[in-house]
Amino acid sequence: MKLATLDDGSPDGRLLVVSRDLSRAAPARAAATMQDALDRWTALEDGLRTEANEVEDGAGEPLDREQLLAAMPRAFQFLDASAFLAHNHILAEAWGYDRRQPDDPPLMYQGLSDRFYPAHGSVPFRSADDRIDFEAEFGVLTDRVPLGIGAARALSHVRLLVVLNDWSLRAFGPGEMKGGFGFLHAKPASAMSAFAITPDELDGDWRDGRIVARLEVRRNDELFGRPEGGAMSFGFGELIAHAAATRDLCAGTVLGSGTVANYDAAVAGSACIAERIALDRIAGRSATPYLSFGERVTITCTRDDGDAPFGSLDHVLQERSSA
Repeated sequence: MKLATLDDGSPDGRLLVVSRDLSRAAPARAAATMQDALDRWTALEDGLRTEANEVEDGAGEPLDREQLLAAMPRAFQFLDASAFLAHNHILAEAWGYDRRQPDDPPLMYQGLSDRFYPAHGSVPFRSADDRIDFEAEFGVLTDRVPLGIGAARALSHVRLLVVLNDWSLRAFGPGEMKGGFGFLHAKPASAMSAFAITPDELDGDWRDGRIVARLEVRRNDELFGRPEGGAMSFGFGELIAHAAATRDLCAGTVLGSGTVANYDAAVAGSACIAERIALDRIAGRSATPYLSFGERVTITCTRDDGDAPFGSLDHVLQERSSA
C-alpha cells in the first residue's frame, strides 16, 4: 500500500491512497491524515488496504505530484540515527578520530519535526557560508512503541517507509557536537518523500529491518552516488529499540537511518558532501565544494528492476534572508 498527503491548505493535509505506479490517487475514507492513520493503524489498516485496491482497479483521479506535501508533513517526533558505520569509518580515517564499533550503541539525535519539506520545489537557506549539505537516507514511520521493547518486536511497529533528505549545515556541526547537547543550528528542517509505503511493497527488498535498494543522488543532474541501503550496521529494529529504551515512542514517530554509506564509497559514491570531502582528503584531492544557491539535488530510491517506489525528491536551493 502507498499513501501520500494532499496539500489542502491545512498543516497536516489530506491523506490519499495511491496506486502502485504513483499515477492515481483518492482521498482516504478510513483516515483524514497520516497522523490519524498511524494513531489508529491496527483498526484502520484493512480499510486503507481495501481503498488502495480500489484505486489499483481504477478508482480515484490522476495524481498531480506538485499538489503533494511530504508524506508526513509534520510529526510529534523526528529521531535520526547514524546507522551506517561505513560513513563513520570513512570520516574517521580522513580526520583521525576513533572509529565506532559494531557493539557500540547507535548514535541518534532528536531533530526538528514541526515540518518536513515536500519532495519538490525550492528549499530556503540563509547563507552558503553555512556549508549546506544534503544527506540522503531511508526512514520509517511507526505506530506507538512501548518502552523497553526488543529489536525483534520493534520491527512490528514499522508501519510505513519513506526517503529523507536530512539537510545539514556543516559550519555548525563540529562546535555543537563538542558542546555535548546535540544539534540545533546544524540541522534545519528535513525533506521527506511524497510517498510512504508499507514494507510489503518492497517484497524481498525489506530484510532484517533494512531497505535493500540503492539511493541514487544527483547534484545538478550529475550522479553523486548510488550507495546500497542494505549495508546498515544497525537495522531499524535495533534503532527503534535503542530509542525506546527509556520511553514510549508516540505514534507518528519518524526515525531516519542517517546517511546511507558503503565501504566501497570510492565506487558506489556518497549520499552526502561531507563524506565525499573525507574521501577527497584520503585520496589527496581538492575538497568538493558544499552547495550554492541555485543548485539542484535529486534523490531517488531505485530497485534492481528499475522501480522507484518512493518517487523522487527534487529540490533547488534558494536564498532567504533571516527575519
